[in-house]
Amino acid sequence: MVAVKKFITIDKDIQFGKPVFKGTRVPVESLIDHLDKGINIDEFLEDFPTVKKEQVMLYLKLKDYE
Repeated sequence: MVAVKKFITIDKDIQFGKPVFKGTRVPVESLIDHLDKGINIDEFLEDFPTVKKEQVMLYLKLKDYE
């Protein structure tokens, strides 16, 4: 299993310490909000081009284990 630290960062100086996709300022919560509204992954990636598809897929895979 891939370590969360490879694709998610938590830093008190970025987005008030909310988990963000590594290398971006995009909160993971934004992905969850998009998916909850029925917005697909490709549209999310269009809205947040700094996030890589690989990061989204790793996060979703991690969520399957919870």
